[in-house]
Order: sequence, then structure tokens, then C-alpha cells
Amino acid sequence: MTGGEMHWLDVIGNIAATATAIVASFGYLHYRYDQRRKRLKLESYLKTRKQSEKTWQHSILHLTAKLSMSEAEILNASFASPNIRRLIAMDNETGLASQLLLEYAEEPEISN
Repeated sequence: MTGGEMHWLDVIGNIAATATAIVASFGYLHYRYDQRRKRLKLESYLKTRKQSEKTWQHSILHLTAKLSMSEAEILNASFASPNIRRLIAMDNETGLASQLLLEYAEEPEISN
């Protein structure tokens, strides 16, 4: 290869490296935005339901149906939010946990 060809390869390599960094940054920002949007959607739904209903606690299955989010998305959003409490419902016959319930809490939960 001649000196001129090496120069163009260096330029193209630098452009590719810069483009990769830009695309990766936009991908990360989109991921963070999507996570925040889902957390706010869950918080808003639970807060609204708490203010308007007698039932403050909702199962993951109920939230999946109402919010059109997967169980994993709901759990991730709940763990990311200091305002969502996770509670365990017990089976009366066995005494074992039967389902996970979520509720909105005005006071953020302090985690250790």
C-alpha cells in the first residue's frame, strides 16, 4: 500500500470509530429514556388508582393487562422507583407467598 492509501484507511477508521461511539450513545440514551418512561407510567397508574379506589395494591398480572407491559418490565420499573412498595400476599391455606403486589407510596421507601 502506498502512503496515500494508508491515509485514507486511517481517515475511514477514525470516522467509523466516531460513528460507532455516536450510535452507541444514542442507543444508551434511548434505553434510559424507555426505562424512565415505563417507571413513570407505572407510578402514575398506581398513584391514580390509589387516589380513586379502595384497592391500593395491584398484582403483577393486573398491571401487565392494564399497562401493556411485560412482567419483567413492571418488576424492573418497580425496583427503579423509590415510590413503589412491593408486598407479598400470603395463601391462607399453606401460609406461603402466593403473589407479589405493588402499591404507590407517598413517602419514598428507604433501601438499605
